[in-house]
Amino acid sequence: MSALCVLRTRCFPRQVSGLPAAMQRHYSLDVSAPLLRTQGYIDGRWVSAASVFPVLDPATGKEITRVSDFGPAEAKQAVDAAYKAFHSWKQCTAKERSILLRKWFDLLTLHKEDLAKLVTFESGKPMREALGEITYAASFLEWFSEEARRVYGDIVPSPAKDRKILLLKQPVGVASIITPWNFPSAMITRKVGAALAAGCTVVVKPAEDTPLSALALAELAEQAGIPAGVFNVVPCSREKTPSVGEVLCTDPLVAKISFTGSTATGKVLLKMAADTVKKASMELGGHAPFIVFDSADVDKAVAGAMGSKFRNSGQTCVCSNRFLVQSGIHDRFMEKLGQAMDSELRVGHGSEPETTQGPLINARAAEKVAHQVSDAVSRGAKVLKGGKRLDGSFMEPTLLANVSTEMLCMKEETFGPLLPVIRFDTEEEALAIANASNVGLASYCYSQDVSQIWRVAEALEAGIVGINEGLLSTPEASFGGVKQSGLGCEGSKHGIKEYLEVKYVCFGGLKP
Repeated sequence: MSALCVLRTRCFPRQVSGLPAAMQRHYSLDVSAPLLRTQGYIDGRWVSAASVFPVLDPATGKEITRVSDFGPAEAKQAVDAAYKAFHSWKQCTAKERSILLRKWFDLLTLHKEDLAKLVTFESGKPMREALGEITYAASFLEWFSEEARRVYGDIVPSPAKDRKILLLKQPVGVASIITPWNFPSAMITRKVGAALAAGCTVVVKPAEDTPLSALALAELAEQAGIPAGVFNVVPCSREKTPSVGEVLCTDPLVAKISFTGSTATGKVLLKMAADTVKKASMELGGHAPFIVFDSADVDKAVAGAMGSKFRNSGQTCVCSNRFLVQSGIHDRFMEKLGQAMDSELRVGHGSEPETTQGPLINARAAEKVAHQVSDAVSRGAKVLKGGKRLDGSFMEPTLLANVSTEMLCMKEETFGPLLPVIRFDTEEEALAIANASNVGLASYCYSQDVSQIWRVAEALEAGIVGINEGLLSTPEASFGGVKQSGLGCEGSKHGIKEYLEVKYVCFGGLKP
């Protein structure tokens, strides 16, 4: 049995440069029935709301399906269910939690094709990248299934002979998980895998643009045997997001919030969480510099730039935004980069096999990129490739030369397929430009000078530094930023610590 949602694309009235003829076709989402869920998930039950909201294919603007539109009452029910379940879930042994997470991982791997289709249709991500996201999402469940059994406490040498000092690590409690649309599966598992491994329970609020992936994860969690109330999902529309978010950030039963999204929204959530002094993890905005020095291998730098900039059409928090290329290598880099863009990038619907560049998430996102391009051109930048806003939420991959620091694209995160290049002369100049930002998530450096690599890696004000590598993320490594890019980190052995608290136990009255 399969559930078939038929999507009819808008027929463009004219052939637009950069959009293949395939965009004139009709597209359909065909996934196995249990994975296409439209109700919320609370306390092990699929729950309807009084109203629904549409989920759209960003490539066509057409409706995929409608999902239950939860409000504050349902959010409170989910928190209560998670709190109740916490008292039994934390009593499970680490091995028991590990086994269940591993079963969940196995199910994601088994259903990766269907899960990738959901990602493609609700977020626009090309199918090849969507499959990569599901593999990435599953890897966090695998990693934290293993880390669950490595939460070690400490026995500390006591200064007194009649007592023992023990430091225990215990789960903090209910965690509110608020996730973005650009990685609708992986951003959930990266947080939830750590939380469940630690012994916490969760309430997930997925982005209003991409609830289907979260609900499919809930279906597979249930199949894996995750107990009722441990994993809850509260989908809601853009209109109800503020009131639902307020419940998740202020309810006294919630002990922890974890959010991935913009810095501005993160600040609002932190203010709401402050009244009840909740533990918080924030993975916020970035504005990553990509520095290419004269000693760099040009071909590797171009390949790194292509992967770092154009993955998911530039819609990742670690995408390179500001490209700094040293004068001695600048012209060769620009020539080869332009050639790579011509030969490798294809704009279209994400379900088309040849597509590498899907739509932006909505028309507002495309308009933002177009505005940055027009601002740069008005200030003297030269468009070498692309530069045009296409129909709907599509934007041509764009290469800009003669860029300067006062341009808008150098001051704010783009979240789109715009690649602006600044020419620089000295290492000191490059570092000054790279660090002239109030955020610091990812950064990149291409060089074959080992001494320079060490200097630059240590000097860059970012939580993540890629040296001669444009794709960095892996569950084994920490993921987090500095400055206003966030608090705490995800992934690695450190990710689980965000869901634990240390309890000091003094065992006294012992006979020496």
